[in-house]
Amino acid sequence: MRVAVLSYPDVALFELASAVELFGLPRPEFADWYECDVVSFEDQPLPTTTGLQLIAKHITTLDAYDMLVVPSWPTNVTPSEHMASELKRFAKGGNRLISFCSGAFLLAELGLFDGREATTHWRYANKFKDRFPAVTYRDNVLYLYDGKIGCSAGSAAGIDLGLEVIRQDHGYDIANQVARRLVLSPHRQGGQAQFVETPVLAVPNQFSETIDWALSHLNDAIDIDTLAARARMSRRTFDRKFRSSFDMSPKHWLVVQRLEKAKRQLEEGHQNMERIAAQSGFDNATTLRHHFRKILSISPRQYRQQFMVRAD
Repeated sequence: MRVAVLSYPDVALFELASAVELFGLPRPEFADWYECDVVSFEDQPLPTTTGLQLIAKHITTLDAYDMLVVPSWPTNVTPSEHMASELKRFAKGGNRLISFCSGAFLLAELGLFDGREATTHWRYANKFKDRFPAVTYRDNVLYLYDGKIGCSAGSAAGIDLGLEVIRQDHGYDIANQVARRLVLSPHRQGGQAQFVETPVLAVPNQFSETIDWALSHLNDAIDIDTLAARARMSRRTFDRKFRSSFDMSPKHWLVVQRLEKAKRQLEEGHQNMERIAAQSGFDNATTLRHHFRKILSISPRQYRQQFMVRAD
């Protein structure tokens, strides 16, 4: 997979560096890793913040690449006709495009999100919705990705999107290893809210400890009232706190986390469905299949076939 990371005058350095860290850092321990270049359609050094200058690989075409990462884009800048033509041709050829944060404005400007769902940083949401009415805007998601085109809500969410791309390309184990190298959690899902009520806790509290406990006991029968009691909250307060933090109910969150555990087991081996269901906290294989189809629109068997092939 040959990856181009797009740069331009005043490119956002954090998002650019995040893309390079995800896809450009040499990882000889992994076979068939990405080949990555930082590219620009401008044949000159690029100014960036604090007076730094960036010299990227000058290109006139994206023919050499399979995936383009747009790490950001000024919300009031229109791309050159040549760049616009090349990106449209790249997308039409079935190649992959992903954007971080305001990079969604460039893809939307080119009509690549028309008829699709998209997101960007919450501070740009109204501007995005007003400017691109043909796009279905999604509030309060970290990222959206369908295997061909993706976008993230903000800078750190771009890393979450990148890890999801790596997971789909190389499997859970490798994505988790990359996340550990970054000293990050690999568990933030795309549907999670963009920001939580208290993003950084001064000290660990009962609520966060309860979440950690639930994650380590997913295969047990977990009652929501029990979780509220562990957090030393009333059920109503716990539900309200949970929804403000994760933009979903505790019950739905548990199902999603159990599905994630089941997905890892499906990728890693050939255990039968009943055993995977039990180890993931579902009553039986029928319940596992039900939630797989309802939330992921795919059966566990199809998922295993798809991602074990990719992992190999």
